[in-house]
Amino acid sequence: MADKDDPGVAPGALDERALLRALEALHRTRHETLLYGSVDALRTHSSRMTALEGEYLRRHPERSPSPGRTRAGARARVP
Repeated sequence: MADKDDPGVAPGALDERALLRALEALHRTRHETLLYGSVDALRTHSSRMTALEGEYLRRHPERSPSPGRTRAGARARVP
């Protein structure tokens, strides 16, 4: 993770493959950052993750969630 003075490559400048790789890396390291990172590290991680996720959503406004990942789908699974 880049330090707070170097936020990394702007999400809009990343090609699709690089954007997905960056998101995968952040999601993979999220739990350890939450448990063991400093407050600054968690803040930086959160900020970068929000920026990258926002860029993904901007590029893919038509994406449709899996029915099982919606509130109605989750309720349908409850016995």
